Amino acid sequence: MHNAGRVLGNALTRFESRVLALMAQAGHAQTRLSHINLTRHLDLEGTRITVLAQRAHMTNAAMTELIDQCEVLGLVVRLSDPADRRARIVNFTEAGRLWLAAFAKALKKAERELLDEIGDEAATALLDALARYGGVVDSIGARDKAN
Repeated sequence: MHNAGRVLGNALTRFESRVLALMAQAGHAQTRLSHINLTRHLDLEGTRITVLAQRAHMTNAAMTELIDQCEVLGLVVRLSDPADRRARIVNFTEAGRLWLAAFAKALKKAERELLDEIGDEAATALLDALARYGGVVDSIGARDKAN
């Protein structure tokens, strides 16, 4: 019997490494997994730093450091929140939106390679099962906050 955590972790590591390699081939060699962790939680219309930190399960300080890195890369910009000038909203820049398009292509190609390797039927069953299994994560977080 396989250790589920190890198997899932190894599969994720392989998949993420492939996406990063494809990003490098597309001219985005500076992309790191941490940058993806920010961008996967960033809404297209912008998101407050505190919300980004919550979504990513990071401290505000750690998220701010990650935003700093992505600002230097030209992917995001911080703007004042019109609803509360004390708060900051992170938005994609135009270059960030181009990066996001390249990321979507890399993701799609890596997914296609996964499907080609394990077969459409197995991949569909796997992804459906993992979606059911992972779908409880939000409710776990809500339950933990209630306790």
